[in-house]
Parts: sequence; structure tokens; C-alpha cells
Amino acid sequence: MTKFQPVRKAVIPVAGNGTRFLPATKSMPKEMLTIVDRPVVQYAVDEAMAAGIEHIIFVTSRNKTAIEDYFDTTPDLTSSLTRAGKTAQVDLLEKMLPIAGTVSYTRQQSPLGLGHAVWCARELVGNEPFALLLPDMVSFGPQGCMAGLMDLYDEVGGNVIAVEECAPHETSSYGIVGIGNKVEHGFEVSDMVEKPDPAVAPSNYYLNGRYILQPEIFGLLASQERGAGNEIQLTDSMQRLAEQQAFHAHPYGGRTFDCGSKRGFIEANVAFAMLRAELGEDLAQSIQDLVAGHQQAVRAA
Repeated sequence: MTKFQPVRKAVIPVAGNGTRFLPATKSMPKEMLTIVDRPVVQYAVDEAMAAGIEHIIFVTSRNKTAIEDYFDTTPDLTSSLTRAGKTAQVDLLEKMLPIAGTVSYTRQQSPLGLGHAVWCARELVGNEPFALLLPDMVSFGPQGCMAGLMDLYDEVGGNVIAVEECAPHETSSYGIVGIGNKVEHGFEVSDMVEKPDPAVAPSNYYLNGRYILQPEIFGLLASQERGAGNEIQLTDSMQRLAEQQAFHAHPYGGRTFDCGSKRGFIEANVAFAMLRAELGEDLAQSIQDLVAGHQQAVRAA
């Protein structure tokens, strides 16, 4: 049992418009786009639950009711599958259904940035530490990223963030952290810099969309100060909180796919499909054939 206040709740912001995936997201939430046969948002929920989270808080917006419906019962579908003798599908649907009362929803009425979305969850989180998972960032590895953060939190408490290494020349695309004293499951964060030039970046460790934050972050977000893009940035308040409380970083040993981009979304589909026994071998051969065909076409052009 941790000696620190336990992390029981997770915030998952799902209010974004998903304009990079238009026209697919014209009438459906981007978080409901599927990686193989499960929506993107399901991966974040499963990762949180596997790490010991007890309550999921979704920050939604207009036209996101499909997410609420997805995490609800479907009596008509269940009855139809039962009559057809498709018990495996019924069991699958029941297994993914959250326990009653363990999911909450709150609205972000205006698209004012990630910091604002997190602030919208303040009343549901209350005065306790909480996890934050950005659903576009999908973990791929033997262990979910949030489980590693929980291990580090049990060791040091305070605020914990997940990081991964990027190529040194790519630091200007990410929030980058400085490396301080090492601990068993990570290291102390000595600095947080938003999109630094590679020449002055404190490291090549970037924030990958998984956090454990103390509730004092809400008081800092309450000032509603605008940052980059004229939005309320979470990183700005994290930097201010770091002046008062310790931050530690957990280097994730797997890989995170940015499913908010088309390339990352396609890569995630391929990676997760390759893990499936019924798909992996045939898919690997199909990809090899497609690559060979593409290369041949390029040479002939």
C-alpha cells in the first residue's frame, strides 16, 4: 500500500473536434475511430483500469454522446447476439462495460485548451491527486504507461509525468524535461521547456500524454491565463506548480502512438493488428507485398 494519498480517479479529455481526420469526424468523435476493432478511447480506459484507477472522468463537448453510449449497456444488441448464440461477443461486451457509478462526464463548453479541459473536471476530482490520460496518445508495450507512473508515484509521491525519448533534432516539436536526480523508477524533473530548439534543449525526453497531478494544479488553472495558441495551457500551470512541488518523470519502456495524427493512427492499427494471432502472419506478408509494390512503382515512375 502506498504511503501517499492513493490515485483513484483519472481524467480523460475527449472534447476536441478532430479536424485532422475530417471528413471521418464530421459526425463521429475522433476518439471513436477504431484501432483494429476497438475505439481509441477504449485503450486509454483499459490502461487506466489496469493501473488501478477506480473512477473515470470524461471531459466532453457537444456531439460526443457516442462516447457515453459506448460505455453504456446495449440491451437490444445483447438480446440479438444471445438469440443468435454469439455468446463470445456477449461476454466481450459485458467485460468492457464499466461498473455502475464508476464513470462520470462533464462538459467543456468552449475549446479553450487542455488546461481548461482539466480545470473543468475540478469538482469531480475534488481535493485528491488524479491521473490524466490524453486518449490520442496510445501506449503500446508489455505494460501500460500509467502502471509505470503508479509505481513511481508509490515511490516518490507528488507529481509524476511519463516521458519517452525522441530524436534530438525533434525537441522543437514537444514539451521537453530536464533530467535531475535518479530514483528507482525514473528521475527528478529539473526543468520543463515547451518545444525548445535542439541546441538548448535540456534533454530529448518528451512528455507523452500521461500524468499524475496533485489537486493544487486546479488553483493555478483557475487564473485562466492564456498561453500558446491563445489557449489555457496545462504545461504553463505545471511549470508554476513545479516551483512549489516536486515533479518526477517515468521513462516509458514501450512506445506511444500519436493517434491524433494520421500517420500515428495508421501505425497503431498495424502494430496492434500484428499482435493478433488471427491477423499477424498474413498481415505481415501483405505489408511486405505492399511495400515491394510501392518501391517498384517508385522506381518505374
